[in-house]
Amino acid sequence: MTRWTVRRLRRPQATTSLYFFPHAGGSPGEFVRWSDHLPEFQVWGVHLPGRTSRAGEPAYTRMEPLVEALVSAVTFAERSVFFGHSLGALVAFETARELRRRGLAPPAGLIVSSCPAPPLPPEVTAESLSTLGDDDLFGRAVRLWDLPAADLSADPAFKKHAVISLRGDFAVLENYRYRPEPALDAWITVLSGDQEPPSVRAPSWQQHTHRPVSTAVLPGGHFYFRQQQHEILRILRDTVLTRGDH
Repeated sequence: MTRWTVRRLRRPQATTSLYFFPHAGGSPGEFVRWSDHLPEFQVWGVHLPGRTSRAGEPAYTRMEPLVEALVSAVTFAERSVFFGHSLGALVAFETARELRRRGLAPPAGLIVSSCPAPPLPPEVTAESLSTLGDDDLFGRAVRLWDLPAADLSADPAFKKHAVISLRGDFAVLENYRYRPEPALDAWITVLSGDQEPPSVRAPSWQQHTHRPVSTAVLPGGHFYFRQQQHEILRILRDTVLTRGDH
């Protein structure tokens, strides 16, 4: 274990490890808690610089150095599945490709949540959120994700750290340039909320895998899984156990 990954429970008997890649501005804690409900798996949260206990480290602003540093620091389990939400799905995808470039074991599958397939549609990267002032950046994130602004703004320390991680993560997204490579030999499952833009449910993820892509749409918006936790956990378990290494 390195500072790049965190876990809640150690499960040496688990044959598959699930790695969770959080959304922009997100921390791994929300997903690591799912370990309580996924006893079949070793659950890891990917912990990027610029947030929570790594708040003193500068946040990355470009995908390539971020992924290179992550893969250099973490020894991913041989049998693994990556789950990424929003920007986290993009980081998970590029991490899988970097593992392949280095001749290391890539994940058996990717579960991509609320993220269009690369190359990203222009509307995703058109707005330069990373250059906004602190208040405007925080307010824009609140509106984008329907967050409880009054509750969050009441904690100045939280707001300060949230802005730092959001600014870096939005810069990663805005600076991202997809480089075509052969499709992955990993299955892909696409998840989204039914109130999200159609682009996150587009079938274009199929171009990135030799295997059939499966999809599931749940009620809700960008953070649909917070209202549908029981269902998302069921989908995760069923998907990994059914698709496995195949």
